[in-house]
Amino acid sequence: MCRLLALLIVYAIGTPAFAEDKPKDEWIPLFNGKNLDGWTPKIKGYELGENFGDTFRVEDGLMKVRYDKYDKFDENFGHLFYKESYSHYRIRVEYRFVGEQTKGGPGWALRNSGIMIHGQDPKTMAKDQKFPVSIEVQLLGGNGKDPRPTGNLCTPGTNVVYNSKLHLTHCTESKSATFKDGEWVTVEAEVHGSGAVEHFVNGEKVIEYEQIQFDERDADAKKLIKDKKLLIEGGTISLQSESHPIDFRKVEIKILKK
Repeated sequence: MCRLLALLIVYAIGTPAFAEDKPKDEWIPLFNGKNLDGWTPKIKGYELGENFGDTFRVEDGLMKVRYDKYDKFDENFGHLFYKESYSHYRIRVEYRFVGEQTKGGPGWALRNSGIMIHGQDPKTMAKDQKFPVSIEVQLLGGNGKDPRPTGNLCTPGTNVVYNSKLHLTHCTESKSATFKDGEWVTVEAEVHGSGAVEHFVNGEKVIEYEQIQFDERDADAKKLIKDKKLLIEGGTISLQSESHPIDFRKVEIKILKK
């Protein structure tokens, strides 16, 4: 009943234009392995499109996030946005953490990145905004001491329904294994508009939730709420830079039926 009500609300207010027209039973690469065509950076403190410090780059067929041109990391949280927005889809990313965290990075950002889904348009982000209003499919690597699952759920400016209840916790761990530095990991998220969302790590489902919605308590989210409608039917996809070097070798999407 709860999910049905959510969908009725979405259709009552109309559905925004998203990239998908027809379901396609195939994986479509969003990263061409050669350059950043189709992607635009937004780094805190800088204008949209300014790739401060050459943070996002392509080398050896990999999309790399690097900080060798930084003096130090001064909360320069960054996101690389794909040009299209999506609503019903499955996103798949292969990643690995490498090297050492850059100077000035916060302790919690050690081997920490993310796939941001159902995100806001980067054109609507403030210059000093740290994170887009979105859902983060959090990517973590091990620290050599503690369990650190990946494919977790984090909610910058958003809430979800989790275990049949409105979930206000910012980050929620998945049930995945911990992966060491340099190990390639495949993380996927299957997203059905404002309905069900599932995260997978190396093919195993590790967490599920539904009804992505704006958090009325969040200042950035408040600017995006129209007519008191909280449910988010779709949005942008972006990849994070949070102070630890990371490589991406595949970023793919599969369009799903509504």
